[in-house]
Amino acid sequence: MMSIKVIIMDVDGTLTNSKKLIPEETKSALIKAQENGAILVLASGRPTSGLMDFAKELNMEHYHGLLVSFNGSMVIDCETNNILFNETMKVEDGQAVLEHMKKFNVKPMINKDNYMYVNDVFDNEIKINGEPFNIIQYESRGGKFKLCEKDDLASFADYPLNKILIAGDPEYLKENYQYIMEPFKDKLSCMFTAPFYFEFTANGIDKAKALDTVLTPMGYTKEEMIAFGDGHNDASIIKYAGIGVAMGNAVEELKSIADEITLSNEENGIAVSLRKHMPELFYN
Repeated sequence: MMSIKVIIMDVDGTLTNSKKLIPEETKSALIKAQENGAILVLASGRPTSGLMDFAKELNMEHYHGLLVSFNGSMVIDCETNNILFNETMKVEDGQAVLEHMKKFNVKPMINKDNYMYVNDVFDNEIKINGEPFNIIQYESRGGKFKLCEKDDLASFADYPLNKILIAGDPEYLKENYQYIMEPFKDKLSCMFTAPFYFEFTANGIDKAKALDTVLTPMGYTKEEMIAFGDGHNDASIIKYAGIGVAMGNAVEELKSIADEITLSNEENGIAVSLRKHMPELFYN
């Protein structure tokens, strides 16, 4: 059996629990894995800035850990902060998406430097499970962004975007996502990343493409990789890695393509799986 050298993880719903914390047992296993020669990869829809604290907590800067952000449109080496991969949308495509969004009852969000830009910071609520939720606060705090309003995001976005995030009531997005993505379905990657999030990135971009671009030249093979995820946008890494593991709380579509299903993010699912595949971490 080939030893595991790369541990790839989604963050929200996978690495972190419902309180957005890394459980102690999982953290301990991941730090031991690095001490034993493995590298960690955080692969998330989050912006890079929203991954830095988790990387620090896991000591990834000491072990050449990688951050795959914006659903795969950027990869950064934690040790050097070098950008290893970066593929943005064309400016005109980003502007066209933002123009098209004006027809729908959604909240677009884009970022630049330390700021997240929205139309109206006070028009910030969507309904999740029937309850009002401040999605703009949630996203800006998760990404460590300050907030700024722009009446017309389409004209403001005259620079290449890694990602356009739109939020909306889950029922509304489910009913309208095909109209939302229709003009762009052949030229951009368009996908749900949560029932209340729909995202646009450059065409062909996903977490696995970003990883393949970076890990293959480093000499890693798929057989040496294990990947963990819970959402639709984790399908590419679950298929890509030698062992693709769906969390117990994963969407059914991901469970159906995974090699294995572990316990949930509330039950140290990652640590449980690593105990099985890397027993040397726990018994030496």
